[in-house]
Amino acid sequence: MAKRTPTRAKTRARAAAPKSLPVEIDAAGNGPLGMPPAIFLRDYWQKRPLLIRNAFPGYVSPVTPEDLAGLACEDGALARIARYDRASDAWSVRTGPFAEEEFPGMPHHDWTLLVQDVDKWDPEIRALLDAFDFLPRWRMDDIMISFAAPGGSVGAHIDQYDVFLLQGLGHRRWMIDTAPNPDQTYLDNVPLRLLKHFVPTHDWVLAPGDMLYIPPGVPHHGVAEDACMTISVGLRAPSSAELLGDFVDTLICDADEAVRYADPDLAPAKDPCEIDAAAMGRAIEALNKLRMHDPERLGDWFGRFISLYRSAGMPLDPDPPRSRIEVEFDLQQGAVLARHPWTRAAWRRDGADKRRARLYIGGQVHDLALADARTLAAAETLDADVYAGLGEDARTVVLDLLAQGHYHLALPDDGNDDDA
Repeated sequence: MAKRTPTRAKTRARAAAPKSLPVEIDAAGNGPLGMPPAIFLRDYWQKRPLLIRNAFPGYVSPVTPEDLAGLACEDGALARIARYDRASDAWSVRTGPFAEEEFPGMPHHDWTLLVQDVDKWDPEIRALLDAFDFLPRWRMDDIMISFAAPGGSVGAHIDQYDVFLLQGLGHRRWMIDTAPNPDQTYLDNVPLRLLKHFVPTHDWVLAPGDMLYIPPGVPHHGVAEDACMTISVGLRAPSSAELLGDFVDTLICDADEAVRYADPDLAPAKDPCEIDAAAMGRAIEALNKLRMHDPERLGDWFGRFISLYRSAGMPLDPDPPRSRIEVEFDLQQGAVLARHPWTRAAWRRDGADKRRARLYIGGQVHDLALADARTLAAAETLDADVYAGLGEDARTVVLDLLAQGHYHLALPDDGNDDDA
């Protein structure tokens, strides 16, 4: 399939963007967004798509198609191959891990390899997240990379998360539908959740370094023009059902069995089958004793929840654990403590003492000095100087996390890590 020259958007009149905001810009050396982050957040974030030409000018993916195929063969990697058969008009999806010998025999068109969480496996890909530091890091889901043969696609679909689609190799045609209230009926008997009707309002071809931002709920369809790779930075927000389910589970675990519905003020019933207003008031009173609306309790629950949300991998305890003396000696010799790539951290100011903060890491909560909580949430590696600058309680937390596998000790002599 011949490469297409990137074109201007083809737009239906009915889909004109509000306020006449452009849907396509050239970054022109003004950073990946082509505008100050505050303007992007005000005008585009979770509101409307934006194609940013030259967001990363001259970008070359540090991961090659061969690297991606190799990763798809690893145990623990989340990989899929989506394939479309034109003759039968049928889709198929296979999940990994795959065998290396499978890839040389793949057809020359109409298939896509998708590998999620590549940022957890490759530090150079993970470094790409620094370009998105205007967004809360705890909102980041993963960086997925897809390789597609010409014609490869996963069909027209809708995602319920924000995504930045950076073209890393070759050319991909992207079509989106920005019409209000798009049709959300789906095809039956298909292994992918594909739209039955898709009429694009915009049609582009992206070259390496171009980036397309798509907010939740916008129908889109990407098709490889040639052998290409797309790097997807995804930010998935928890659904109300996920939030409620986890919060209720927490309330149940922490609930005091002695706190029960009580009616010492009960009056003779006018109708023994009626649930009257007084009974409802007592039920509400019993629930309120659980402190569901307490800001500190809510804050600790949310911090623990979001620092574990959608973690597909969990650290394993190192065996055997290292003593504090050994760890601190190794740090003085040039070792560093590296945070496990699956361990997510965030912090929140203490509601009562502004000098204190709550550190949330891997589903745990720790009360620390504000400066220490900020350091541990931000730093993915701790060298001797950073470690020494922590308070005693923060150093104890780090050593506890090391014993649990949330950090590992990277030694300077041969580049090998301690067991993690």
